[in-house]
This record gives sequence, structure tokens and C-alpha cells, in this order.
Amino acid sequence: MINFNIPPFTGKEPEYIKRAIENRKICGDGEFTRLCDDWLTKNTGCFHSLLTTSCTHALEMAAILSDIKPGDEVIMPSYTFVSTANAFVLRGAKIIFIDIRPDTMNIDENLIEPAVTEKTRAIVPVHYAGVGCEMNKISRIADKYGLDIIEDAAQGVMSEYAGKPLGSFGRFGCFSFHETKNYSMGEGGALLINAPEDKERAEIIREKGTNRNRFLRGQVDKYTWVDKGSSYLPSELNAAYLYAQLEVASQINNSRLSCWNRYYSLLAPLAEKGKIDLPFIPESCKHNAHMFYIKARDINQRTELIAFLKQNGIGSAFHYVPLHSSPAGVKYGAFNGEDVYTTRESERLLRLPMYYGLKDEDIDYICDKISEFYR
Repeated sequence: MINFNIPPFTGKEPEYIKRAIENRKICGDGEFTRLCDDWLTKNTGCFHSLLTTSCTHALEMAAILSDIKPGDEVIMPSYTFVSTANAFVLRGAKIIFIDIRPDTMNIDENLIEPAVTEKTRAIVPVHYAGVGCEMNKISRIADKYGLDIIEDAAQGVMSEYAGKPLGSFGRFGCFSFHETKNYSMGEGGALLINAPEDKERAEIIREKGTNRNRFLRGQVDKYTWVDKGSSYLPSELNAAYLYAQLEVASQINNSRLSCWNRYYSLLAPLAEKGKIDLPFIPESCKHNAHMFYIKARDINQRTELIAFLKQNGIGSAFHYVPLHSSPAGVKYGAFNGEDVYTTRESERLLRLPMYYGLKDEDIDYICDKISEFYR
């Protein structure tokens, strides 16, 4: 059986976890949390990074820091994971969903401005598959209307747009280190802070609304509750697991890109015959091979292909059901404009196995079976 996903593992993880235990510091903000935060700050160019318990929690922190209130509106694509919307719904916001581009599956930047109203407070671009949204145009719209940009870059570690790392364009960027991501701590994420004035409050919110970090730095003689917040600090054991991958991030990235390119090359003949569509990477983007997907003719053909691959020992999966069509999406949001591509394209998309350590012969076998299906 070729699994759809195998979490990344370099071999150093047990050693680093053991070291964290021996340090007698496992609750977070120890040696490995600092190493991860330093790596993220250096490699994204953000002002400050905070490791979190998940990308969901990074988004929730961003919503609090952006002072999202009941009645505010937040613009995002409907084609995304529920956490993207939930973070703002929890603050009482209404979600304004807009259509995606069929080529990248990202938010259609040309539909954002028509969705802006006097209640709009933020734009949340989602960098699907680690391919950057059109951030230059999105940034111009945000500047024009005084809106925050909060990047859902859950899939975007090591990706760039116009030579700049994803997560560094908005007021905040949010990463995921879930076991399905390129770099993993099991469950985890990070909040990238790009405005210096947000750093101290972000630390407070992450530490249950207390000024504990100021106490640990010797800036106050005791710490107390000073703001809203929650427990967003991950265990030092999770951070130790993650750092074993971050220190060889380029090696992992290059391995995944090699797999992605092999898939593309082997499946190109089917695309040329019009049997499937392959991913599109704009010239302005440098992606991280987070996933490799193909698009079938329609949902029926995709269902048949999933079953065929399973019969041949290959795990595959489709992705999000568009949020605007879900019960909570109807309750907490509204679709602005026409759903031309979101539903149609989401029903065609099929993700193939992609993980660090995937073998060339496995990719060859998968592509062979896909070709056989279409014959």
C-alpha cells in the first residue's frame, strides 16, 4: 500500500525530545521553542515569530490582535479549511466568501474589492498548495481601504511570492505544522508578527492573557492577568520534534520538489490529451511542493478514479468541501458574487500521495495506474 501521507521524520527527533526532557523544561518556551522561533524569524523575514499549538490557534490569535468584533466582515475564499473561518466567527464576525481562480485554486484577487463594505475589517488570503496568492494586488486593496491582511499560509512554509516568503506580506501570517504538512510537530503552528507594535500583546494573548513573558525577562516582579487570551503555547517536546526538520528544511524541500516534478513530467502526456488538468504555478511564485493534485473531468470520474487507485493499493484524497455550502457557512457567512469555480473545481480535484521519502518507483507506479485508468 502506498500511503497518501507519512509524517516527516529525519531521525534526530528522538534525540532532541530526549534532550528537552533532560533540560527539565517540557512545558514550552524552552531551548527548542526558541530555536524554532529563531528559524522562522530568520527564514521569513518577519519581525517576530511565536510557535503555537496549531495554525487554528495562530489564526485565532490574529483575529484577537486585529480586534475583530461582532458585526465586522472578513473576506476569504470559500475553498479553505474550517479553521480559516472559525477564527473570525469566534469573534462574532460575518464571513464574506468569494470565488477562487480555477488555475491556482486561490482567492480571485479581482473579486475582493467588489466585496468590500464599510463593515469589512480584514482580508484572509489562503495560499493553497503552497502557491502564493496575488499579494501585490491584495496589498494595494488592503492599503486603499485600511484593512488588515491575515495570511493563512498553513501550507506555505518555504514558499515565496515575488521573491518574498509567504506569511510576511500581511499584518500576520499563520503556519501549520500538522502531521500532513511539509514540516511537522504532530499538532502545531506559528504566528508570524510583521508589525513590531503587535509583539508584546501577542505574547500576552498566547500566555492566557498574562504578562508572564515580561516576568521571565525580569521586567516585572510578578505576573498577572492583563488581557484576554488562552493557552496557545505548545509543549517543548513538540518543538523538539519540529526543530529536527527545520534544521534540514532545504533538504526536505528539495526532495519534495523532486517528487512534484516527477509527477508533473510523467502525467504531462495525459494532460496534453485533455484527460486531466495539472497544477499551475504562476511565474511570480516559488512553491514548496506541499501537494500534487490532478483534476478529473467531474466529481463522478474523480470518485471512480479514487476507487480504482484504492483497488491498486494507492491512497488518494480530495480536499475541502466549500465552506459556503456547509450548514455553518450558511449560518455565519454569505457568498459575494457568483460561485463560478469554487464548487466545480473542488469537485474535480484529487490529491496524490506526497511526503518526504516518497520513492521514485512509487510515483512511477501511481502514474502508471492513472494512465491505465484513462486508457
